[in-house]
Amino acid sequence: MITTLALTDELDLVENVHLDQLSSPHILWYWVDFHAPTEEEGKLLDTYFHFHPLAVEDCFHFRQRPKLDYYGEYNFFVLHALNQQTLDAEEVDMFIGKNFIVTFHLTSLREIQEVWEKVWTNQSVCKEGPVYIAYLIMDKLVDYYFPAVYEIEDNLNELDSTIKEGFSRRLMEEVFEIRGDLIKLRRIVSSMQDLLYRILNSERLGEFKESRVYFTDVYDHLLRLSEIVDASRDITADMRDSYISLTSHRMNNIMVTLTIISSVFIPLTFIAGVYGMNFEYMPELKWKYGYFFVWAIMLTVAGAMFWWFRRKGWFDM
Repeated sequence: MITTLALTDELDLVENVHLDQLSSPHILWYWVDFHAPTEEEGKLLDTYFHFHPLAVEDCFHFRQRPKLDYYGEYNFFVLHALNQQTLDAEEVDMFIGKNFIVTFHLTSLREIQEVWEKVWTNQSVCKEGPVYIAYLIMDKLVDYYFPAVYEIEDNLNELDSTIKEGFSRRLMEEVFEIRGDLIKLRRIVSSMQDLLYRILNSERLGEFKESRVYFTDVYDHLLRLSEIVDASRDITADMRDSYISLTSHRMNNIMVTLTIISSVFIPLTFIAGVYGMNFEYMPELKWKYGYFFVWAIMLTVAGAMFWWFRRKGWFDM
């Protein structure tokens, strides 16, 4: 679907202007939004707007990293929106010229819709022009990163309270799942952060210099997001290390117990093995008190070894 919004020289906003009318001298600037476009609508990027073939190709080849390309009279941006359910990136392509902005996205995005409604209803916003609308879009995309990041942060706080009562396999599965989500978010946030840094430091974006303070604000939000994501990743790493340490400690205790039992039964097994042999000439076998004497020796050996291990502190590990 294609929707259009144009500002006339009488400072009137007009919605759903036909594409053929956008080149009128009475149009100060216009915004064309391609959301979930058909194949025929997508071809208009080339046949009507005559955008560079590489930029058009990037629009249809999903999973491009956020980037900025210069094409003479216009600039091409690739942005990332965040899918709140899957935490995957959804690409938003944007062409910005002196008197136009064209956005292209394969799925319907509420971020774009909210900016559209803000421009349509706010007279002061519509006077700012395409660069300011580009800022609004970037700001709205970044703002919708925060709910997912804060939700993960809250989940980690809940897990931390639960883990104090004891680790479990289920809790660690949740920790590793959260860590995977944080990796997705970090990839998106860091890519957008690199793009905003390039916008702020580019000498070829002259029209953006007057709005530098706005894009700096978006960059600051991304820095904040990056700090939260990194802090959350550190927490999950600490939880993982604590779980591994606790598991190793438990395993060491089990091995100590098994070692003590094995050490005690080795001499007892030797004694039982000796007197379990069926040789004919074994004097102790016909001794009246032989059975009780062997039991006494075995109990004495076992008791002595337990005493020795306790003295060495094996039971305190």
